Amino acid sequence: MAKQDFNIEVLEGELCPFCRKKTLTLRQAEREIPFFGKVLIFSMDCEDAECGYHKADVEATETRPPIKHVLVVESEDDLKIRVVKSSFATIKIPHIGSIEPGEASNGYVTNIEGIINRIKKQVEFLRDNAEEDSDKKKAKNILKKLNKVLWGQEKINVSLEDPTGNSAIISEKVTKK
Repeated sequence: MAKQDFNIEVLEGELCPFCRKKTLTLRQAEREIPFFGKVLIFSMDCEDAECGYHKADVEATETRPPIKHVLVVESEDDLKIRVVKSSFATIKIPHIGSIEPGEASNGYVTNIEGIINRIKKQVEFLRDNAEEDSDKKKAKNILKKLNKVLWGQEKINVSLEDPTGNSAIISEKVTKK
């Protein structure tokens, strides 16, 4: 894949909304995503070691209607399907887990494998911090299922909903609503 030339705007020394120090770095870049269009990618990072605040988002340059995309992940090739997720989007894998919007939610560009790995990390955290053996067992079973999906041995549905329309699962296999 050809390397894309980014024109990244950077502002350093801004006031962090959490620690109130002038240690915040703001970054913004415009990028063309095939079959989706131009997006602005924003990030804020506090350089203060004690704070470490981070926020990122993705926003389409043109107004879009709300979306719901559903994808059946059936093979290892499906793991490469591109996902654009804004901080307002909800991603759900039924009977497994979800990535919800909210204050701490970030926007990003990834693929289906990246989404599954993010949910795996959530489940691993729950497994490692569960007090009940039944909760640990349930988490272990979910992790087994996710690994089978990553190995192309099991199917799952992935849905993405975004009231702002700034998200998408980019594939001809997607059911759009």
